[in-house]
Amino acid sequence: MQFLTEYLKTQNAILDELQQLEQTVHGSIARSIWQYNQTQLEALVAGLIKMPIIEGVELLDKDNKAMIDARSYLTSSVPLSTFSTQSDIHWSLNNSQIYLGSITLYSSSQVVLDRVLFGFALIAVTAIFKLSLLFWLFVWAFNRYLATPLSELMLQVQDVQLSQDSTKRIHLSHTEDNELMQLQQHINNMLCSMARDRERLLEDEQAKRSWLEQAVAKRTEALQISNEKLKELASKDSLTQVLNRGSFFEMAQQLLSLAQRQKSTVSFILMDLDLFKEVNDTFGHFAGDKVLIHCTQTIQSLLRKSDLVARVGGEEFAVFLPDTGLDDAYRIANTIRQTIADSTLEIDNKTIAYTLSIGVVCSEPDDELIDELFKRVDLKLYGAKDKGRDRVEK
Repeated sequence: MQFLTEYLKTQNAILDELQQLEQTVHGSIARSIWQYNQTQLEALVAGLIKMPIIEGVELLDKDNKAMIDARSYLTSSVPLSTFSTQSDIHWSLNNSQIYLGSITLYSSSQVVLDRVLFGFALIAVTAIFKLSLLFWLFVWAFNRYLATPLSELMLQVQDVQLSQDSTKRIHLSHTEDNELMQLQQHINNMLCSMARDRERLLEDEQAKRSWLEQAVAKRTEALQISNEKLKELASKDSLTQVLNRGSFFEMAQQLLSLAQRQKSTVSFILMDLDLFKEVNDTFGHFAGDKVLIHCTQTIQSLLRKSDLVARVGGEEFAVFLPDTGLDDAYRIANTIRQTIADSTLEIDNKTIAYTLSIGVVCSEPDDELIDELFKRVDLKLYGAKDKGRDRVEK
């Protein structure tokens, strides 16, 4: 009965739509139909048939003879029933109406059934959605108020039993004022009582352990500070506070190996104070120490943070330059030499001037040991001394 009611209601609605559509196109057809040829009429009818609710169009002339009779369905698939709306076509001329023919728009039971079935499909989808929503609401309420709290309570009780933490308590994420809430409170009261008893037993032991840990921590800190000081003393020259010979060669070897792996070039500068024995003999060893410190500070001020500088002998200093070619190393060495030569040192109202002899070499692809670079740069240094001192040889 509901389907039949919907069918008839939908058929009346489609019929109203046909009438409205006919009223929409009637005026333009009445004004222009007498000007159309057969091809234009067929195109007009084809456009009307493409509309969703129109299954056929019949156009009659003034003698009620069919000018166009078109259907959107085949003769082999005729709908169960058709219904239509018809209107006459008149042309107004000098306040008179000239009858030109009539136009009939057809629709069918198939259009009605498609629309009714679509409506019932929407109703079915809505009903399924509502039933699904009610089902999930029921499942949610069951889980929210019963299943989830019980499962959570059991898991937390088991966790408290297995845990060594006496501060753990039962905390249900969703609690109401019911028996589950009361059960949670009783369990937590019992856990609090057990925790207090445990804390009293552990207080004395904890106090003793804290005292012992503090004593050990202080002793460990003092040992670390002492070890760091010893390490620093072992790696640095006590007078100039730069690297000593052993630490310099160890670090330079590591940097050389890294440079060989990365296929980059490093340079080695070896410098020696000219006639330093005369400085000691003339001004004393105190003044000689001041000269060594002054030389060290001057060298450091002209180098990068990544460069290594060390005192490798009494008055010998070595510089290791990562990622530096021979020309750049020579320029740095000459800058150091010139800066030292241009500087003077005032000690006890005495002016002291000194110079440096410097040798410079750079690494080659087959260099693996820092000792190889040292041997070559040592020869360069002695070459600078043999050629008159206060010069750089590369």
